[in-house]
Amino acid sequence: MKKQVQKKETAFKTKEDEQILVVHRKKLFEKKYIQGIEKVDFDFYQNLIQKNQEFLWRSKIETDPQYKQIIPYIVFNYQDKFFLMQRKSGSSEGRLKDKYSLGIGGHIRKCDIVGKKLFDWAKREFYEEVDYSSSFQIQPLGLLNDDSDSVGKVHIGFVFLLKGDSDKIKIKDEHQSGQLLTLNECEKFYSKMENWSKFVFDFLKANF
Repeated sequence: MKKQVQKKETAFKTKEDEQILVVHRKKLFEKKYIQGIEKVDFDFYQNLIQKNQEFLWRSKIETDPQYKQIIPYIVFNYQDKFFLMQRKSGSSEGRLKDKYSLGIGGHIRKCDIVGKKLFDWAKREFYEEVDYSSSFQIQPLGLLNDDSDSVGKVHIGFVFLLKGDSDKIKIKDEHQSGQLLTLNECEKFYSKMENWSKFVFDFLKANF
C-alpha cells in the first residue's frame, strides 16, 4: 500500500504540475478592475500580492478563473527593435502553441520570491527563457489583464520593458525562434500573436 501511494504522488508532481503563486481574483480587483494593459502603482500590487498570496497546484487552477496566476512579462528592447519569439508546437502552455510573443515570462514558485520584489522575479524569468549576458535597464510598463479567453482568465501579467545595450540575445528551449524587429516589422505577425502580445504591441505603438 505504501509503494502505491508513493507512485501516485510521483506521477502527480510532474515538471509542469508545480505549486505556483496565485491571488484570488476578488482581492486583485478589489480596488479597480482592469481589462487590457494599464499603468499602475507596482508597489501597491506588490503589497497586495504579499498579503494575499497562495501557492496552489497548477493542474488545479489552469481552468479556475477564481484565481489569477501571477506572471512577470518582460519585453526586450534594443535601440528601435523588440525581441519577437515564436513558441514551440509542443509548448508547456498548449493553448499558446506556435503563437508569437513579445513577452518573456513565466509562473512564480515560492522559492522564487523569498526576500524579492517584482523586478527580481521579472529578471529571474528573463534569464530562464533567454540567453543574454550584457547589461540592461528595466522599468515597469503596466498591469495586463485579459478576460476574453481561457488563458487570460487565469493569468495576470506585470509587464516590464528591459532595455538592453546589446543585440546578443537568443532563445532557450520554450521557443522555436526569436528575432529583433522594429514595431513595423512586428506588425506583420500581429494576427498570429498571443493576446497578451497584441495588447503590448498596441501599447508600445501608442507610447514609443
